[in-house]
Amino acid sequence: MRNFGAANYTNRASLSSHFVPTFVPMPPPDNEANRFSARAARYARVGTNVGGVAARIAGARFLGLGMDRGKNAAALGAALGGLKGPIMKVAQLLATIPEAIPPEYTIELAKLQSEAPPMGWSFVKRRMSAELGLEWQAKFGSFEHQPAAAASLGQVHRAASLDGKTLACKLQYPDMQSAVEADLNQLQMLFALYRRLEPAIDPTEIGNEISDRIREELDYVREAKHVALYQEMLVHTDAVRVPNVWPEISTGRLLTLDWLEGSKLLTHKDASLEARNRIAAAMFTAWWFPFSRFGVIHGDPHLGNYTVFERDGAPHGINLLDYGCIRIFPPAFVGGVVDLYKGLLTGDDARVVHAYETWGFKDLKRDLIDVLNIWARFIYGPLLDDRVRSIADGVKPSEYGRREAFRVHQALKEKGPVTIPREFVFMDRAAIGLGGVFLHLKAELNYFRLFNEAIENFSVSDVTERQNAALARVGLQSPNGG
Repeated sequence: MRNFGAANYTNRASLSSHFVPTFVPMPPPDNEANRFSARAARYARVGTNVGGVAARIAGARFLGLGMDRGKNAAALGAALGGLKGPIMKVAQLLATIPEAIPPEYTIELAKLQSEAPPMGWSFVKRRMSAELGLEWQAKFGSFEHQPAAAASLGQVHRAASLDGKTLACKLQYPDMQSAVEADLNQLQMLFALYRRLEPAIDPTEIGNEISDRIREELDYVREAKHVALYQEMLVHTDAVRVPNVWPEISTGRLLTLDWLEGSKLLTHKDASLEARNRIAAAMFTAWWFPFSRFGVIHGDPHLGNYTVFERDGAPHGINLLDYGCIRIFPPAFVGGVVDLYKGLLTGDDARVVHAYETWGFKDLKRDLIDVLNIWARFIYGPLLDDRVRSIADGVKPSEYGRREAFRVHQALKEKGPVTIPREFVFMDRAAIGLGGVFLHLKAELNYFRLFNEAIENFSVSDVTERQNAALARVGLQSPNGG
């Protein structure tokens, strides 16, 4: 195994607990804190659009009129589609969590563009001056005017260091903190609508979890620590590349990383089966190894968050590019994941129930356990099957998990309501997203052996020890179970 980036890791990641440039003696006043004026403006833009759809639904219910969910969902998608910022991020998140919202709404929200229109060069110059000072361009060998990528919270520019190394500069849009707080309040309106329409699932904890993770995505100092954490966890993993952080040209709203050369994953969907399997195995390792050994998971399975790198002219592994949405779990939750797997594998019902209770499901009765097992057997199905196989036969990537989610939802209408524990949200989302990647690649792997290799000699105490040590080295706090 290679020692990934050992020299650079010692020099740069050791600084991960403090990424404000050392030439600034005191942090400047934060003119983009959570300001009332900015929130009010955001409420006006988002609230008018979302509120109109909400009023239509509420009015129909009050008058006892029939509701056309398709039309309401299309109206909501249209209302959100023209808004840059976190409301699009929230919409995209909801669209990937099965049954977080009614299926008609999921279809419309999934249509929202994953890339927002980029901000122009005049904005970039002002933003970079605010982060690194008026002479910011002197800190780079070059800096491309046009962004390489633009998303809901910021955009990425390709640049070069003074010694010629290629860099990726992630620059946050202005007033995102105020926009996030305003938009998250609007999220509660969407969930309130859902509770009225479909009382089978209480989405309260889903909303809380999404809110916490999106707030974390605004903190680029924290994201830099996430990068260092992944270097810690994957230091001996040859098939997954993690960039280095450049702390001297990074701030709380500017994150500068190594530029990792690679090609888009979907360009390899017609490659040889061997190549596709190699990429899929690297993806499996990138997700399940950090989770099973350290209790950490990459919670955003967007195809744009990784590229494929080659070695000797052939696809060899993946580059992990974005570290904003990282979920650090209490080790006991990881133990619940393993207990559920082994309980399903051996038919040990008591262990299955214990796993659900560890996750935070309450008031479990036999009929509710049977409903939860529908979903569990779908997620774990390929991991329970000791043979080479596809992740699912005859299923489109966009439809992976939808049929099973519908079955669960219909059953919960009779057995519910049930509150989904918050830790379950991104675990479930990552599993569905990863399955979609395997479907895109048409990979054929022995998922049973891959998973059992990841959980070999598993113990909660070992995960706790490894997690505490890794988090301490990069300056992150251990989870407290919430």
